[in-house]
Amino acid sequence: MYTANLLGFGLAVSSSAFIGSSFIIKKKGLQRAGASGTRASSGGYGYLLEPLWWIGMLTMVVGEFANFVAYIYAPAVLVTPLGALSIIVSAVLAHFLLNEKLRKMGILGCVLCIVGSTVIVLHAPGEHSISSVEEIWDLATQPAFLLYTASAIAVVLVLVLYCEPRYGQSNMMVYIGVCSINGSLTVMSVKAIGIAIKLTLEGSSQVACYQTWIFVMVAATCIVTQLNYLNKALDTFNTAVVSPIYYAMFTSFTILASAIMFKDWSGQSASTIISVLCGFMTVLSGTMILHSTREPDPPPVSDMYSSLSPQISWIVHANGEIWKQKDDEESCPEVVAIIQPDHFK
Repeated sequence: MYTANLLGFGLAVSSSAFIGSSFIIKKKGLQRAGASGTRASSGGYGYLLEPLWWIGMLTMVVGEFANFVAYIYAPAVLVTPLGALSIIVSAVLAHFLLNEKLRKMGILGCVLCIVGSTVIVLHAPGEHSISSVEEIWDLATQPAFLLYTASAIAVVLVLVLYCEPRYGQSNMMVYIGVCSINGSLTVMSVKAIGIAIKLTLEGSSQVACYQTWIFVMVAATCIVTQLNYLNKALDTFNTAVVSPIYYAMFTSFTILASAIMFKDWSGQSASTIISVLCGFMTVLSGTMILHSTREPDPPPVSDMYSSLSPQISWIVHANGEIWKQKDDEESCPEVVAIIQPDHFK
C-alpha cells in the first residue's frame, strides 16, 4: 500500500506540473495568434492554427491523464489537494516567462486558496459504491440535482448573453464563472463515464446503456464551452490571477455539485461540515485578495488622448519646445510639426 500511495503521489505531482505549465504554454500560443489575427477575447479562433497552443493542450491532456491514473493508486484525500500545486507552477512560470508580476499579497492569496481547498478536501466525505450507470442516472435525475443543473445553465446563459458583452473585457469573473460552473457539470459527467469504463473493463458492459452516451454528450458540450472561455480568460487577464481563482471556484462548485448529486453530507458530523465551511471561506478570502492584486490593463492609445480638446493642437518647435495652440491661431515659422488629437486615433 505504501508503494501504491508513493506512485499515486508522484503521478499527482507530475500532473500538477504539466497542468500548471499548460496555462503558460497556451497563453504564449494565444499571444502569438493574437499578434497576427483576431484575439480569442474578441471572438477569434486563430489560436487553433497555432502549434504552441496545441502543445499546451497536449500538456494539459497529459497532466489530466496522470491525475486520472493517480486516483487508481492513491486515495482522493491524497491526490486532490496536490492539484493546488498547479497554481504555484503557473504563477511562478508566469512571473518569469510572461513578466506577470506576482506580488506579496498575490502570494498570500495563493496560499489561502491552497489551504482552504486542502481543508475542504481533507474533510470531504468518502464516495459511495456504485454498481451501474443506471444508478448514476437515478442520482442525476433526482429533483435536487435537476434544480442545481437548471440553475447552473441559467447562470451560464446570463453570463454569456448579458454579462460577457458588457463586462467580459473588464471583469475576469465572467469568463471564470462560465468555466467553473460548466466544470462542475463536466466532472459529474466524466465521473459517470469513468465508472462506466471501469465496470465495462471488469466485465459488466455499460456500452449498450443510453445513459452512458448522454453523459458523453453532456461532457463533450461542457468541455468545449469550458475550454473556449478559459482561453478568453487567459488571453485577457493576468495568468497568475486567473489560475488560482479558476481553481478555487472550480473546486467549490464541483464539491457542491457532488454533495447534491451523491448526497455526500448524509450522516456527516457537525464538525466535518463546519470544517468544510471554514475551508470554503478561506478559499473565498484568497480569491478576493488575488482579485484585488490584479494590475490594471494599460488603456488603448486612443483612450489616452481622447480627453484632449479637438480645438487644441500640440506644436513641436525646432528647438524641441512643445506648445499648445488653438485652431484659430497662426503657426510660427519655426514650427516643425503640429500634432492634433485625432493623430493618435
